[in-house]
Amino acid sequence: MEILTLDDDLAAILAEGHDSVQAAAREALVMELFRRGRVSIGKACDLLAVTREAFAQRAAELGIPYFLMSKADWEAELSTIDRWRRS
Repeated sequence: MEILTLDDDLAAILAEGHDSVQAAAREALVMELFRRGRVSIGKACDLLAVTREAFAQRAAELGIPYFLMSKADWEAELSTIDRWRRS
């Protein structure tokens, strides 16, 4: 595990609207990795311990396009939609 040290100003900015600096930093890092295409939607959801729906909502709030998907991600989304339709 790596430890990242933040100065007080950055930590205070990150903490605004979050339960902790750690949670805010984790979300910021994962969202940026997703935006850059470094992690898939599924991996981002796993890292943040959120559902795809919650992830899509938060990405939209942050102005990050949710539908930049690989073929595997698109197939997973279609599978989720099919399950919702059947329930």
